[in-house]
Amino acid sequence: MKTSTIIIFLIIAILKTQAQGYLISFTGAGATTTVDSVKVDNLTSGATVTLNGGDILHLSGTAGIGSVDIDNGALQIYPNPMAEQATLTFVVPENGYAVICIVDLSGKTVYQIGALLSPGIHSFRVSGISRGIYFVNVSGNNYFYSAKLISHNNRKSEAGIEYVSSVKNISGNQLKNTAATIDMPYTDGDQLLFKGISGIYSTVVPDVPTGSKTITFNFTACTDADNNNYATVTIDAQTWMAENLKVGVRIDGIQEQTNNSIIEKYCYNNYITNCNTHGGLYQWDEMMQYVTTPGAHGICPTGWHIPTDAEWSTLITFLGGYSVAGGKMKSTGTIEAGTGLWLSPNIGATNESGFSAVPGGRRDPSGSFYYIGHDCRLWHSSEYGPLDVGAILLENGKINVNAYMMDKERGISVRCVRDF
Repeated sequence: MKTSTIIIFLIIAILKTQAQGYLISFTGAGATTTVDSVKVDNLTSGATVTLNGGDILHLSGTAGIGSVDIDNGALQIYPNPMAEQATLTFVVPENGYAVICIVDLSGKTVYQIGALLSPGIHSFRVSGISRGIYFVNVSGNNYFYSAKLISHNNRKSEAGIEYVSSVKNISGNQLKNTAATIDMPYTDGDQLLFKGISGIYSTVVPDVPTGSKTITFNFTACTDADNNNYATVTIDAQTWMAENLKVGVRIDGIQEQTNNSIIEKYCYNNYITNCNTHGGLYQWDEMMQYVTTPGAHGICPTGWHIPTDAEWSTLITFLGGYSVAGGKMKSTGTIEAGTGLWLSPNIGATNESGFSAVPGGRRDPSGSFYYIGHDCRLWHSSEYGPLDVGAILLENGKINVNAYMMDKERGISVRCVRDF
């Protein structure tokens, strides 16, 4: 009776443990399938972690499953967590008999296989392992490897291990495996922002995980005429720049931007560092490159264009309308708290869209600069008259988005949208 009670308690504890930890892996699509690194921001708690692209993120509560160790030496398991199957790859340093054994958390052997192996790197396929956490043990003459394996397999099937391949005559070289599992505190409902980077490409994916999953980064080229590369974000059917444009040569605020075949920009208070953090400020004609066609390419990267009034409306409508979309578009944090670029109170900012709007302020026709930290003003390419054009406004003290007209001589921020 006592033994049965202990076993039942152990099972309950295991199930409780599993329920409080989500495992997130990463993959790439589009321009490249390789993920070099991932930055994860918990926009709710303020926590941040950076991982290698092949690492696994463990979102853990106060009683999570703890760190899942993936052997960084001679035993590699991929993918881990597994769905229906995974591949075990390990080094055999000398001729001899090897035993591969899969053991559950109660110590029961789920499956075991033996094989006579020569020196080299050998691969075996594991399949049919039921959902749970296991230890994979490999033992042979003068070596022993062990690693955790997590299975998300919900199908009822027979467990098995089968030989796949080998690479011989390596003289005991070790496998190089930089995979690791990185812990991050997480409470159900927290808003996360994943930024995947692969060479010149980067894209952000907002998510509120409710279980273990794979995040796919759809990498898209977004490189301006100065070879600045920008993060992108896909919101519904549109793909937007997730950063303000900063292309061009800086000129002082008292000067006018002119049609001289050189892209010119203002930097707030004439400091280039403000362009680096907040993007450049552009007059409408300079942004459009002196055409008036809605949706013109303007100063955008190749394959991108200046958004039209209709494209802004599509985005804002998808995010719930003008009364609430501002909060979903604004980056989080405040200057006062040292957590962001907005002045307090940054009302309603969740950035759940991943748009990551920052308050670049504006340049007035007088050459003066105003409202950095307070306003994010963004042009669109639709004219309302010879002097007035459209823009949207996000403010630190409001959750809404304002659409309004302003004169072409002001300098404000620019976001581009990908050509359909």
